[in-house]
Amino acid sequence: MKKIVVASTNQAVISTAKKANSLFPTFFHATIFGNTESIISYINYELPELKVLDYSSEEIDCPKVLEAINEDAWLHYGGIIAVCKDRESVKQMEMLKDGNIISVLTVDDFQNHFGRLLRILYQNQKFLFTRGMQDIIGGQEEGQFVCNNDPMDIRFYTNFLVSYLYNTNRISDDDKDSLQMTLMELLTNAVEHGNLNISYKEKTEWLMNGGDIMEFIKKRAEDPRYRDRKIRISYAIRKNVSAFRIEDDGDGFDWRKMLAKKAEDNLDTHGRGISLSMQCVKKLAYNEKGNHVTFSIANKVNSTNQVPGIMNSFDAIEYKDKQVVCRQDEMTNDLYFIVSGQFAVYVNKKYTTILSPNDMFIGEMAFLLNDRRTATVVAVGSNCKLIKVPKTAFLSLIRKNPHYGIFLSKMLAQRLENQAQTTYAVEQKLAEIQSFMHK
Repeated sequence: MKKIVVASTNQAVISTAKKANSLFPTFFHATIFGNTESIISYINYELPELKVLDYSSEEIDCPKVLEAINEDAWLHYGGIIAVCKDRESVKQMEMLKDGNIISVLTVDDFQNHFGRLLRILYQNQKFLFTRGMQDIIGGQEEGQFVCNNDPMDIRFYTNFLVSYLYNTNRISDDDKDSLQMTLMELLTNAVEHGNLNISYKEKTEWLMNGGDIMEFIKKRAEDPRYRDRKIRISYAIRKNVSAFRIEDDGDGFDWRKMLAKKAEDNLDTHGRGISLSMQCVKKLAYNEKGNHVTFSIANKVNSTNQVPGIMNSFDAIEYKDKQVVCRQDEMTNDLYFIVSGQFAVYVNKKYTTILSPNDMFIGEMAFLLNDRRTATVVAVGSNCKLIKVPKTAFLSLIRKNPHYGIFLSKMLAQRLENQAQTTYAVEQKLAEIQSFMHK
């Protein structure tokens, strides 16, 4: 079950959260808090996948909660929905560009859309990322989102995808910003100029007269000619590359003319999205009609974006190819956090598996059980880096940050559960084969 913490004293927000949660009672569990310290404590110990911070609740110090989350972004990754009292507050919140915030809504928008956001998350469960389970999630995912002509939808889907790619170590900080900008620009074009047929001239006149583009889009989206049009966002996430396709139901546009524009001709109030996007991603291409665009980005491989907050005081150690990290049966119980590279595991001199940053740790069993090493671990290739944490030092840190001990226990329990399920599936398959062979 996925946990939701709702930090609010606003009854409109609380009742909306409870009502939305009741639609998925076996998948989501929402807990409501109106006290700042209780909220931070719950986030630290329960590690909820989704956090609703209601900035309209003056009794709660939401900036302090957000600061506590960002102090250790590795542990408290993603999944924040910020609720603000009005549009101006939404704009101020969005200016923070906090990578953990996947949606910023007014109270009214939250009431109207939170149930739909939970439905989206329910339908795309694999994107509810759990730290420590990257290796289980898998190396290849593909699918499609279909959304309406609502800027809120495209902002949510953009943050959804970008946060997932970042938290699964597929993109760097710079890549994250580039992908965010590219998806927002191309999806905005698909909504405004594609499905809603808003011309460059119309948008310019509206903006120059002090109009709010959001109101223009909302009004245009109600037009019977355009209201049934959809945006389709397709993705294919592989080990080395991630590819995206954005398609709208509009009439297309002369993309060749737009691409031919020089940078100095493209410094108006808007209209720079395509040229900026081409600088940020690989192989951006349109179909002939101009209502279908594809692009790709190179993924990071065998490298982590962030280090656990309590390990920041330890230095990363670089290992050469074939250098031994630890040997089977030796009496050491240091814990290793994998920063980058790959590490081969041998049991009784037989190769068993390869570890990467997605596995996060080396030596957690000897560390927890205070026992001998169960395997020999050897660095493979170049750029192999580990953070070595002596057990005594880590225990001292856990005394100050006990939620890390709980996290480590949960992570191991999740892995053991998954391993048990995998073993059971293999045994069932083997039994089927044996039964077939004896017929």
